[in-house]
Formats: sequence, structure tokens, C-alpha cells
Amino acid sequence: MCGAEEVSEVSSGNPQPEIGPIEYEYGKEHSLPLEFNLRKLAETRKPILLPGHRLCAGCGAAIVVKLIGYALRGPTVIANATGCVEVATTIFPYTSWAIPWIHVAFENAAAVASGIEAAYKALQETGRLPYKNIDVIALAGDGGTYDIGIQALSGMAERGHKVLYVLYDNEAYMNTGIQRSGGTPMFAWTTTSPVGSAIPGKTQPKKPIADIMVAHRIPYVATATAAHWADLFRKVRKGLEVNGPAFLHVLSSCNRGWRHGLETAVEISRRAVDTCYFPLWEYKLGEGYYLTDRSLQIARNPKLKQPIEKYLELQERFRHILRPEGKELLKQLQEYVDAVWQDLLSRAVNAPK
Repeated sequence: MCGAEEVSEVSSGNPQPEIGPIEYEYGKEHSLPLEFNLRKLAETRKPILLPGHRLCAGCGAAIVVKLIGYALRGPTVIANATGCVEVATTIFPYTSWAIPWIHVAFENAAAVASGIEAAYKALQETGRLPYKNIDVIALAGDGGTYDIGIQALSGMAERGHKVLYVLYDNEAYMNTGIQRSGGTPMFAWTTTSPVGSAIPGKTQPKKPIADIMVAHRIPYVATATAAHWADLFRKVRKGLEVNGPAFLHVLSSCNRGWRHGLETAVEISRRAVDTCYFPLWEYKLGEGYYLTDRSLQIARNPKLKQPIEKYLELQERFRHILRPEGKELLKQLQEYVDAVWQDLLSRAVNAPK
């Protein structure tokens, strides 16, 4: 039986999934339905990330990983680059993963995932694979994607491996001490882009990593957040189903690095979209860009768009630009966000013209 369907009773009287590895029947073609009832999922599907991990309270990545697990369609292998998720979920000799998982170096998650996909393809062609289909996911943070891992990621895309690459973007090297990365936003404080009289935090904008992947002309690219979980579910499933590489960019707040409250991870993600700091969209090869979920609503009704301050005010890493002396920096950041949003509107197939 599929482990995701096995349940047991707990003291509350509500059915809950058993804690343990997720197992799938050999030789069977598994295709779990895409379920949008969160209570039903919690009661019937085994989570891929089990209790006992050491991720910080209030960590956005833990929420993102759990949600991704609910969107899987069957047997899945994850290649996880060095980073917060890796070090906090597999402190030797323990693991919090309920599915096949491998820790790889900072720079080669995409390369290892490519090898896994190629191996499974060879086993399938020779009749030695006990499953009808196995999905492969590469999971990495911004350091392992924007910077250290971009060479392997570009190679994976160029070769056309059927891998879903998921970037959980907490916008700095959080695992090693909150150093700036190519994904750190303009004017954000980090330990290597401090705020003072010389510099106002990081002086460069984020690298447009999702657009860089679109430029590779792979079948599917999308952005997502934990706050818009149904949108995330759909995009994970689409990324797994396309015939070729797919890239999913998920905003993942870090309360230690962003300096926000433990309870605000989801709200921050919601405000990131409402202010158009992090628009929700997907790109389909041969069709173009499509706005999704809340971002499509904002495009249809611009009055819903919030000023960038609504996003910044929950994070102390930006507190210097919300002070009177930061007025010019705030203006520059708002102009940058507006320009990127307008560019997206001009490209999106379903945006009002």
C-alpha cells in the first residue's frame, strides 16, 4: 500500500498519518491526486519532513518543504545542497526525511540530481526499475543557486534532464552567518553588507534568477510562496509533470536573518506578493509568461497593490530605510520594484493590456 494513505488514530480521535518512511508498491504506477483540502492532507498524507528537525522556530523553509511534500505525485528522490535545510534535518546519525534523500555539496545539487535522473532512465530502459515513474527534485537555497550552484543548474537545463529544481530563497547565506548573496535584495542588511555611514546595506539588486532560467528555454519556470499554498501545489505538480527541466523559485523567510517575529513567516510572504516585491507567475515554453493567484488579481485591480513599506516594516534588516534619513533609499527601492512589476505586466500573456 502507498504509505501516504496509511493512517492511525491519535488521542484526539482525529485520524493522523503514521510517522515514518513513505513506501510505494513496486511495479505500480502511482499518481496521487492533487488535494487542496489542508485538513484532509494533514489527516491522510504522511509528511516528507518528520518532527525532530532542528530548523529554527518560525523558519519559512520548513513550511515550504512540508507543502511541497503534499504536492508530490508518487515515488520521489531529493538531492539537497548544503544549506539550512540540509544541516538542520540530518544531524548525524539522525534524519527527518521520510523519502529517499541525499546531501550533496553546496555547488552540485543540480549535477547530482541530473545523475540520479539519468541512472533511473537507464534502469527503466533495461527493465530493472521496480517503479513505473520516479520524480527527481533538486533542493537548494539562494547561495547554492544564485551563486555557487548556478553552473551546475545551467548545465542541467542545457542537457534537458527531467528534474524539478526548487530554490528556497531566504536571500542570504543564512546557514553560515547571514552573509549577502546574489539573492539578497537591494539595501538589505547582512553581516557582509552592514548598514552604516559608508554603505546602506547591499547596494545591488537581486539577481533575476527565474528570468535567467527562462532564458534557458526550459519547459517550465515559476515563482511561489508558502502564503499562496494552492498556487504552490499547482506549480510543484506542473514542474514534475513537464517533459524536461523545471525551475521553481519559492520565497522563504528567515526570522534570524530578516529579523522578524517567529509568527510572521507566512504574513511576510503574503506582503511580498501584495507589494509586488515578489510577483507570482509561471512561464511555459512556447506560450510565455502568465500571472497567477494574487498577482493576477493585482494586475486586474491595481488598487490592490500595496506600497513597499508594508513588506519592509515587518523586517528589521530594512529598518534603516524606513527612518527619515532613509527616505531616498525607500524611493529608489519602490521605483525598482515598480519597474520590475511593469516589465512583467508587459510580458504576461494574461495581464490586462
